[in-house]
Amino acid sequence: MDKFIRSVLNAPRAKKRLITLFIDSFFIISAFWLALIVRLDSISPFYNTDNWLLLALLLPTSLFAFINLGLYRAVLRYMNAQAVWAIVLGTLITTTALVLISFFVGITIPRTMPFIFAWLCLLTVGGARILVRAMIGKLTTASKESIIIYGAGSAGRQLATALNTGPEYYVRAFIDDDESKQGSIIQGIPVLCFKGIYDLVNKGNVSKVLLALPSESRARRKQILAQLEPLTVTVLSIPGMADVVEGKAKLSEFRDVEIEDLLGRDPVSPKPELMAANITGKVVMVTGAGGSIGSELCRQIVKQQPKKLVLFELSEFGLYSIEKELSEYINHNQLDVKLVPIMGSVQRINRIETVMMAFGVQTVYHAAAYKHVPLVEHNVVEGVRNNVFGTYYAAKAAVNAKVETFVLISTDKAVRPTNVMGATKRMAELVLQGLAQNKGKQHNTRFCMVRFGNVLGSSGSVVPLFRRQIKEGGPITLTHPDITRFFMTIPEAAQLVIQAGSMGRGGDVFVLDMGESVKIKDLATKMVRLSGYEVKDDANPHGDIEILCTGLRPGEKLFEELLIGDNVGKTSHERIMTANEVMLPLPELNVFLEALDIACHNFDHQTIRQLLLDAPTGFNPTDGICDLVWNAKQQKREPETTAKVINLNN
Repeated sequence: MDKFIRSVLNAPRAKKRLITLFIDSFFIISAFWLALIVRLDSISPFYNTDNWLLLALLLPTSLFAFINLGLYRAVLRYMNAQAVWAIVLGTLITTTALVLISFFVGITIPRTMPFIFAWLCLLTVGGARILVRAMIGKLTTASKESIIIYGAGSAGRQLATALNTGPEYYVRAFIDDDESKQGSIIQGIPVLCFKGIYDLVNKGNVSKVLLALPSESRARRKQILAQLEPLTVTVLSIPGMADVVEGKAKLSEFRDVEIEDLLGRDPVSPKPELMAANITGKVVMVTGAGGSIGSELCRQIVKQQPKKLVLFELSEFGLYSIEKELSEYINHNQLDVKLVPIMGSVQRINRIETVMMAFGVQTVYHAAAYKHVPLVEHNVVEGVRNNVFGTYYAAKAAVNAKVETFVLISTDKAVRPTNVMGATKRMAELVLQGLAQNKGKQHNTRFCMVRFGNVLGSSGSVVPLFRRQIKEGGPITLTHPDITRFFMTIPEAAQLVIQAGSMGRGGDVFVLDMGESVKIKDLATKMVRLSGYEVKDDANPHGDIEILCTGLRPGEKLFEELLIGDNVGKTSHERIMTANEVMLPLPELNVFLEALDIACHNFDHQTIRQLLLDAPTGFNPTDGICDLVWNAKQQKREPETTAKVINLNN
C-alpha cells in the first residue's frame, strides 16, 4: 500500500489531477444515487432514465465549478483553508445546480434530496482529501527525525509549520512554561509541560530540542539549558527575530546553542552619548584593525559615523577582509564615512606618526598586540617589541600628532602576571600612565586603558576549538581541570571599550565587569551534553566524548584577575569600573625602557626577565625562560662547554 501511495505521489502533476478528477466524479455520482436511495428507501430511482439524464447534466457542471474554484491546483499534502473553502463553495454550487436543472428540465426530485446530496458531497470529496492527507502525513513522518520545540509562541508555531512541510523533521510536541497552553493542541501538535520531555526522550522518540525563544533573556535561557543538560539530546536554537526581520537569517536555520546562553549574561544597552563622544564626526584610527577585537571596534565605530576611519593593520589579509566588510556595510546603509586602509607595524614610529599626522587623527584605539600566551612565551623579544614598544611608539606618535584621545586595549592577564604576555601588557599600561603625567604640560592627549578578560569567538577562544573537537568525536583537550576564565562577547567588549574611552580623564585604568568567572571544564561538559553526547570518564566509561587534561602551558594561570588591590572606583556606567594602580614616574620609565630596548637588541633574555621582574608589574613567572631561540642556543652551548672541560682535564 505504501509503495502504491508513493508511486501516486511521485507521478506527474497532470496525471495526479486526472486521477483526482476521476475520483471526484465517482464521489459525485455516488452521492447523487445514495441521496435518492436513502431518501426514497428504494433502489427504484436507479432504473429511472430521467435521473440518469439529470446526473449527466449535473456532473460536468459540478466538475466545472470545482475546477474554476482552484480545487485541483491545490497540492493535496499541503491542503489549507483555501482548498476547504473551494470544496464547500463547489458543493453549494453543485447542489444549487441540481435544483435548477431538475426544475428547468422538469424532472421531479424529493425536496430533501439536495440536502442529503450536499452532505454526502462534503463527506466524500472533502473527507477523502483529509483522509489521504493524514495517510501521506503518517507515511512521510515515518522517515522524518522527531524533534521537540521549546516555546509555543509565534516563533515556535512558525517554526513548526516550516518543519512539518519539509522532508527532514517532524514536530512531536511543544514544550511551554505557560500553564494556560499546557494540555492544549496547537496546529495538531500537543503542548506539554517540561516533564513531558523526559517521557519522549526516554522512549527514544526524540533526538533534538529546538529553542524557539528568540525574545527570552540570556538569564532565562541559561535556566532552560541547565534543565535540558542532563538529557542526551542535541539542543539547538533558532536565530533572533531581529536577524530574521533584517534578512540576516531564516527562522528555520538551526544554530548550536550560543555560549552566551550558557553564561546567562545579558548585555547592557550602550549609552549613545558615550558611544558618540570620541567618534561621531571625528577622524578615528584603530591599530590592529584586522584582529578579533580591532575588527569589532571598527564595526561599532562605523555605526557612530566618524568622518574618517583609519584601519591600521600589519596583516594584508586581515586589512583586506575588514576593509571589504566595512565598505559593503557603508554602501548598504548609505553612510558618509571614508575608510582609509593602511598597512604598517606599530613598531615603526615614523610610519604610524606620519599616518596620524597625514589624516589628522583625533581618536586612537590601540588594539595591536600579541595576545597568545604560549606564543609570546616562546618569542619573548617580539612580544616585548610589539606589546611594550609598539604601545610606546603609538602613544608618542599620538602626542606628536596632537591626538585628542588614546585608548589602550589591555587584558586581565596584566594583573599579577605569571607570563611574559601579561607582563608586557602591564608594562604597556605603565607606559601610558607615565605619559599621562605630562598631560597639560607637554601635550593634551588623554590616555586611558581598558582591561577585560577573554572574548567569545576571538581567534584564541577555546569555544571554537571545543566545537570542532566535539564534531570530530573528541577528545576535548583541556589544560587543567580547575582552570577558570572570565568571558564576554566581542560586541559587548567593543562597546564598553568605546564608552570607557569617553570617560577617561588621563591615565585611567578602566576594568570591565566580566561577571562571574567560568570553570572551563564545566563549560566543556555543558557543550558536550547539549550536543547530544555523554562525557566519557571513570564514572561513565561508556560515554561518547572524553575530556583530557594536558597540563598548563608555559606561563598559563589557573585563575585570572581583573584588578590590582581593592581600590575600585565606580563610574557612570554599571559595567565599567576604575582601578587605582601603582605608577612609574616618567624619568624612571624612560631609563627602564632604554635598558629594555638594549636588552632586546642584544637578545639578552636574562636581562629582559630581570627588568620585567624589577618593574612594578607584579610579574611572578611560573616557568623559566621559554624563548625557543634562546633555548636552542643554550642547548648548543652545553656540548661545547662540556668538550672544553674534557680538553682541560686532558
